[in-house]
Amino acid sequence: MFDELFESPVTIERHLTSPLSSERVLFLGRLHQDRFAKGTLRHIAEYLLAIISHLKLEDCSGEHFCPEQISEAADRWTIVRRKPHTVKYARRARQHFIRYATRWLTFLDRFQPPCPPSCPYDYYISEFAAFMRQEQGLAPKTIAYRCNATRKFLRSLYDQGISLDNLRIPDIDLALAQQVTELKYARITVQTYAGSLRAFFRFAEIRGWCTAGVASAIMAPRVFHHESLPCGPSWKQVNELLTTAVGDCPVNIRDYAILSLLSVYGLRAGEVAQITFEDIDWRNEEILIRRSKRLGVHRYPLTCSVGDSIVRYLKEVRPPSGHREVFLTLTAPFRPINSGTVYPIVASRLRPIAGALKHHGPHALRHSCATHLLDEGHSLKEVGDHLGHRNTETTRIYAKVNLAALREVANFDLGGLL
Repeated sequence: MFDELFESPVTIERHLTSPLSSERVLFLGRLHQDRFAKGTLRHIAEYLLAIISHLKLEDCSGEHFCPEQISEAADRWTIVRRKPHTVKYARRARQHFIRYATRWLTFLDRFQPPCPPSCPYDYYISEFAAFMRQEQGLAPKTIAYRCNATRKFLRSLYDQGISLDNLRIPDIDLALAQQVTELKYARITVQTYAGSLRAFFRFAEIRGWCTAGVASAIMAPRVFHHESLPCGPSWKQVNELLTTAVGDCPVNIRDYAILSLLSVYGLRAGEVAQITFEDIDWRNEEILIRRSKRLGVHRYPLTCSVGDSIVRYLKEVRPPSGHREVFLTLTAPFRPINSGTVYPIVASRLRPIAGALKHHGPHALRHSCATHLLDEGHSLKEVGDHLGHRNTETTRIYAKVNLAALREVANFDLGGLL
């Protein structure tokens, strides 16, 4: 392995004679299988020698290392190697040290991950999650949000020495008030948080974990129906956004396909990330979208522009991989992207074009798609079906954004009717 990575006999000999050479060869071989570039493997090989030295791995055979020990070793290594002209790179080098040490120790089964702080309410959270998943059939993201919100609230109760048995309504009101006054959350955010707590306490009352009436007493800020308008870039700005991804470099080829799916079909970020090979029917020119909400599915005709962009990505950019998801990361280890990966793809390109927008993420393109369809004369039912809405009231809000049509109504000459 080392004679394939390095050309200098002295360097090859140094790596061969250093401690844990066989373990390093196995680890680098695994990274090579994950299609790490040769230059990256050389870079990691040098870091492994520093990790061995500063963690004293040779003297601690079989010992497990926690994140704190790795961070301390990274600090020692950074101080030793720091020079005046390399000070600005010290932080990045420290991050690399920690990342490679964690990955290697995990490979050796010698990494001890941090244990999350235990809480006596963890059992309640797991039971609540199972109820939402098995009995209510809620989407995984909804379950995760409600569990996280409830866990945060119960943790604060535990820190204050308050149990569910002696919980008082003012304790809940105080938690909601803090979100408004201290954290400056929007009313809709506080309302969603209150809804999560209300759902948990309804379940807790059924199970007898708390006194009856707690759930019904949780009061959330009032949010008026359609009080805020969806905000997205104009269709002209969307076309400019697509233009920024035109090119032959791998990142542009992949991003163009993703931006096309978001713009043409109004998809959510998670829906793009979970598209698999089985979801694309090339023979019938259709694409199947698995909805993030309510776990539904939706078939679209695969447009030529979107299909061509996906084909180009698959032929020229996508690395060989056992993953069935279409879109993968551009750097090794190659793995499927997620909704968090899609956000910077859109935001980094949209901000220079539409800086005045409040939001620059993938959902802004969903709003643009809906508004554009209305401008083209499609009905609310057609737009709702395109976006996967189950309630026309959800789509109706976009009619309020069609300012051009509203101006035409305002300028209508009533003549002598008045």
